[in-house]
Amino acid sequence: QVQVVESGGGLVQPGGSLRLSCVVSGSIISIDTMGWYRQAPGKERELVASIDRRGLTKYADSVKGRFIISRERAKATVYLQMNSLKFEDSAVYYCHAEDSISRPYWGQGTQVTVSS
Repeated sequence: QVQVVESGGGLVQPGGSLRLSCVVSGSIISIDTMGWYRQAPGKERELVASIDRRGLTKYADSVKGRFIISRERAKATVYLQMNSLKFEDSAVYYCHAEDSISRPYWGQGTQVTVSS
């Protein structure tokens, strides 16, 4: 069984920063891509950022220049450093991992609220 556990969400003021962490553990063969998705109320889940096993990254246009994704492969851990947070960044953030045969694994989500 595979566990995907996120941490680091919370309440922050506009312009502030948060760092999300995600650890994958359990019976998983080699992890290929790890990433973060988010879902705001009434909206579809969207990709925020991803990083593959080579370190190549992708970002949603809305977060480019503000968010940074990084990964520690040996620890099966991925981070999302979120800077200059805006009201519209408020959402539940989900960690996603994909193994080498493209099986997806999801965390339970962590709430990020940007509010003054």
